[in-house]
Amino acid sequence: MRTRTRCYRDGILVDEDFPLADVSEHLALPNSVVWVDLPDPGESDLALLAKELDLHELAVEDALTLRQRPKLDRYADHLFLSAYSIDIERSTAQVTTNEIAAFITDRALVTVHADGKFDLDAVVTRWDSTPDLASNGVSYLLHGLLDYLVDGYFEAVEALDDEIEDLEDQLFLPNTDQEQVQRRSFVLRKSLVTLRRIILPMREVVNTLLRRDLHLLQDEMGPYFQDVYDHVLRAMEWTESLRDLATSILEANLAIQGNRLNVITKKVTGYAAIIAVPTAVTGFYGQNVPYPGFAQPLGYYSSAALIIGLSVLLYVLFKRNDWI
Repeated sequence: MRTRTRCYRDGILVDEDFPLADVSEHLALPNSVVWVDLPDPGESDLALLAKELDLHELAVEDALTLRQRPKLDRYADHLFLSAYSIDIERSTAQVTTNEIAAFITDRALVTVHADGKFDLDAVVTRWDSTPDLASNGVSYLLHGLLDYLVDGYFEAVEALDDEIEDLEDQLFLPNTDQEQVQRRSFVLRKSLVTLRRIILPMREVVNTLLRRDLHLLQDEMGPYFQDVYDHVLRAMEWTESLRDLATSILEANLAIQGNRLNVITKKVTGYAAIIAVPTAVTGFYGQNVPYPGFAQPLGYYSSAALIIGLSVLLYVLFKRNDWI
């Protein structure tokens, strides 16, 4: 995928898709802001950009390796952001993450990500949809990026919420596949753990950006970043509540299985008691000693009547007490 670049001047897009070597030339213009996107950059690309923007070597190393936790590192004259977008496959409820790193200076935003895995077109579309904010420079570009990421978190959490509601509805159906419910619960819980691992550090990232001592935010952009921060908090709280629900579903499913096992055991025990009646009666009449009706048709009929009568009596009693 090609390298993408943009230059804004006084809030107006004046150039696009220019070479990396021209970044310093555009930054030399007054009131200009540059955005550079590097998909799968090589060391030479980042070395050139680091020289152009005076980037710290540790930040460059993090951008090359990726696989960082969401964070915001402060250096002398720039910031380094590591964040993730989230996609969810609704059919399986599995969450996938796509990492993006960003170098943030007073007049430049440089994004780094794996080729083809991060939907940067959606971020560009978001920038283009709010041109009235472009005069705020880098904070306008950074807000568009963070707003896109956090909106993705909301979409993922909402999808998982729908999945959990469906699972709750299935939980008490009589013919529900309990093994499938349990497997689905584990998948949902795993996805929620992944979400929490991504969203929780983002709270601190956005909170740090709101600090006045960074001198990054224009006064006009402050409320927009505060709105992003509020959305992160809501997504985090929603994720925590869904984790509790997923845990409750697992526990309820196990409890239901235990209750069903108890019901089955109770019914088997009841029928075993009924079956014991013929065994006891025939055992008594099978004695090798004389008794009333011994070796006579009366003995046969009386034993049969006793078996049927006691069995029916036990069945009625157990049925009335809901034991079978």
